[in-house]
Amino acid sequence: MCEHSLGIEADNAKGIDVTNELWRMGALELGALIAKREVSSVEVTQAHLDRIDAVNPHLNAVVRRMDELALASAAEADRRLTANGAAGPLHGVPFTIKENIDVAGTPTTSSLPALADAIANTDAVSVTRLRAGGAVPLGRTNLPDLGLRVATESSLHGITKNPWHPNRTAGGSSGGEGSALASGMSPLGLGNDIGGSLRNPAHCCGIASIKPSTGVVPAVSVIPPEDLPLMFQLMAVEGVMARHVSDVRAGLLAIAGADVRDPVSLPVTLVDAAADRQLRVGVLAEPPGGSTHPGIAAAIRAAADTFASHGAIVEEASPPSYEQAIEVWGKALMEDVRAMLPMIEMVMGDAGKQFLRAGLASFPPLDLATFLTLFPQRIHIEKEWALFFQQYDVLLSPTWTQPAFEHGADIASETAATATLELMRPVLPANLLGLPAAIAPVGLVDGMPVGAQLVARKYGDLTALAAAEILEHALGTLTPIDPVL
Repeated sequence: MCEHSLGIEADNAKGIDVTNELWRMGALELGALIAKREVSSVEVTQAHLDRIDAVNPHLNAVVRRMDELALASAAEADRRLTANGAAGPLHGVPFTIKENIDVAGTPTTSSLPALADAIANTDAVSVTRLRAGGAVPLGRTNLPDLGLRVATESSLHGITKNPWHPNRTAGGSSGGEGSALASGMSPLGLGNDIGGSLRNPAHCCGIASIKPSTGVVPAVSVIPPEDLPLMFQLMAVEGVMARHVSDVRAGLLAIAGADVRDPVSLPVTLVDAAADRQLRVGVLAEPPGGSTHPGIAAAIRAAADTFASHGAIVEEASPPSYEQAIEVWGKALMEDVRAMLPMIEMVMGDAGKQFLRAGLASFPPLDLATFLTLFPQRIHIEKEWALFFQQYDVLLSPTWTQPAFEHGADIASETAATATLELMRPVLPANLLGLPAAIAPVGLVDGMPVGAQLVARKYGDLTALAAAEILEHALGTLTPIDPVL
């Protein structure tokens, strides 16, 4: 819990009006206050709309406001609470949604001018489930074109800035969510991830998130292309972002579970496999395949010491075939991108195309026979990592091996784009193998946040979050913050 929240609780206990400080609180804190009728959902929602007024002009994180819908939904949440009494933990709590996830009556633009008027006629499953629990949709957040870049620069909406430094990226592709959450515009957000897109912004902006195991959260859209190519089916997931790990957990549990609209989704019951025994942590402070900033490696080793001080078994360890997993991710995903390239070239802005071209150059075209060999390689690596997670409950590593870079640094040259792929390498194996990966901030390096990544066995999502929460309880939270202008 951040010190601001502690101060608010103290003021509230004294009967002081704190509605202008509600934006500082976490989602579950707000839900508890609403349930106890100490504040209304309308007050909470209005406080976040006011915060958007105050800071979004500096950050460009929220790109579509839904004030009228939000306030009407909040009023309905208050009415239901009065009529029915007990409510769920997120009842009346506002949340934001990345603009490639459907919200009925608003465009799912994927940040493309070509889709500026592509109005969804129904909510995505995750939005439906949060709304069913009484949560209040607040606004839509920015992403790079088609979500295919790790910096949030949109040809439709422009650049989203990092609240820690106006010249540094907020990460991507869920960078609008990362910036909005870190600056207090929203307590809870929905994003998605095929190459770290839920985790990259968490590292850059100093918040928490989870990439769930593949199949845990249904993900479908009514906006073309409705049917995604092979590697997107195998690796892309929707998930939750917040400032507190407990809020990420609550959001994940609210949206998890099979849905008939998504045949890839699974009826999985999530459990924390390490709940009743000593936690076993494998530490990889300097992942193979490239360099690691000394400050980030030191922050991860300090996080390992935190686990040790809390009684965990902590050992230096690297899963088998780590670099091969990264290579297979790149080769397989780039073949999907090549298949979609005619459509991408028609709708994507120049900056996005530059980054994609560099990625395509890093992973040259494969013939069909070679492409098909990637799948036996993938399942072999998956088996190796499954055995690794028989020894360890979580793998602790950096999220990125460098702090958030300056705007445009990823497309300054082909060499710079390749360096970007190198710094984000720790996030990629979890996508390839369908594993859960939670993020918790563990300090600052060069004035920018550092996110620790906790990867767990498949469907060990709650174990990853429990480990992240140990770090959060010991080290504290970094946000919300006022944007540095």
